[in-house]
Amino acid sequence: MTSDRREHLRTSMTTKVSVEHPIKGRVVVPTRDISDGGVFILAAEGELELELGDAVSVQVQGLPVPAPVLEMVVVRKVPDGYGLQFSGDDQ
Repeated sequence: MTSDRREHLRTSMTTKVSVEHPIKGRVVVPTRDISDGGVFILAAEGELELELGDAVSVQVQGLPVPAPVLEMVVVRKVPDGYGLQFSGDDQ
């Protein structure tokens, strides 16, 4: 039996987001789910090489008006993507 340490309820949500790292560049990737604390993004191996603790800027794509750019931090790294947590100022 595993314990789920997640603080926030996840909601399945597929949309495209732009993820930008100041050194590693920018990619547009799909999301898998979202919560009050963050978002999980799907990224193929080698598509985006982030490390735990990296700060990134994230913006939802495809809306009728530009979405706000949110500052997020990588808190989870698994083979199919990354868990990103909203930075304190964005919550």
